[in-house]
Amino acid sequence: MAHNDERAGYIEVDDLVVKYGEAVAVDGVSFRVRRGEHLTLLGPSGCGKTTSLRAIAGLEQPTAGEIRIDGRAVYSSSRKINLPPERRELSMVFQSYAIWPHMTVAENVAYGLTLRKTPRDEVRRRVDEVLGMVRLGGLGDRPASRLSGGQQQRVALARSIAFNPKALLLDEPLSNLDAKLRAQMRVELRELQQAINVTSIYVTHDQEEALAISDRIIVMNGGTIEQEGSPGDIYDRPRTRFVADFIGASNIVLGQVDAVRSNGHVALRTEPGGMLLRCQPPAASQTGAAAVSIRTVYPEILRRPPADDLNVWPGRVERRVFLGDAVQYFVSWPAGTLSVRKLPLDLFDEGDDVFIHVDPQFCVFVE
Repeated sequence: MAHNDERAGYIEVDDLVVKYGEAVAVDGVSFRVRRGEHLTLLGPSGCGKTTSLRAIAGLEQPTAGEIRIDGRAVYSSSRKINLPPERRELSMVFQSYAIWPHMTVAENVAYGLTLRKTPRDEVRRRVDEVLGMVRLGGLGDRPASRLSGGQQQRVALARSIAFNPKALLLDEPLSNLDAKLRAQMRVELRELQQAINVTSIYVTHDQEEALAISDRIIVMNGGTIEQEGSPGDIYDRPRTRFVADFIGASNIVLGQVDAVRSNGHVALRTEPGGMLLRCQPPAASQTGAAAVSIRTVYPEILRRPPADDLNVWPGRVERRVFLGDAVQYFVSWPAGTLSVRKLPLDLFDEGDDVFIHVDPQFCVFVE
């Protein structure tokens, strides 16, 4: 899937296969990363995302396929090319920061530059520059052992960008931080990535993290790509049940596609309940059994029926769960139970009779 702009395919992965004995970890995966783009490989444990990243880095031996960086093949099974990691000019950040405790912050950051025999003045200038970028200016002389987890993560980032790598590969870099620090580092990572405009591939199993920091997301499952798109696309237009379930929280409603097509909407006759759910038209014309995804944040719970009677049903609040920033309701409706997530305002009580309204644009057919 080549992109037709001058930045197309700065990193190109074609038909990548990685096997461990008989087990296939990555099964014919192909994707492109544009220059300066921040791409995230997202998926559950064992889906092949880290293996793909390590294959690009040269830390994993693929079985077949080709990997090109800036037009140059670094791995090709057909052409018998396999450059060692140090000749790929990439930088990798792991979840264990791999900071050397016996060195100062500046010595840690300078490590890659010193290895490359960079002149001493240039090293000092560059170290100061990248420490400023990651908000550790003035901490160059501090022993690395005296840093907090968040500071260590910043040192690892500074070290990884100090020698101007062709691309940055990040393998779950925030997973060792507590929830609050992770949320803060997400924002900082995004700002840093945009400031230095480095091409990067990020691996995570955390959907929120992927949505927050990516230009584009590739959702992987079982060694293959399930869906690829912008965070908004992946969230609002999941193509498969797996993506709908994995990204954010969704209600999956099963039924049969009804022939009724009103105002451009396609109707699903639900099982159970036999109610007509009007939905956004599917990407391809669909007949027979089908599944529709409704994100938990989109249904409205109302005390009286709205003026618009499209996709409105009676319901009853069966359970209410307080989550701090949100309230989760479980509402019985003709098609079973609907999970709805709302702000903790104007609360409904368990047992309340209510009306459910779902805008057809938020009812999306999934495979």
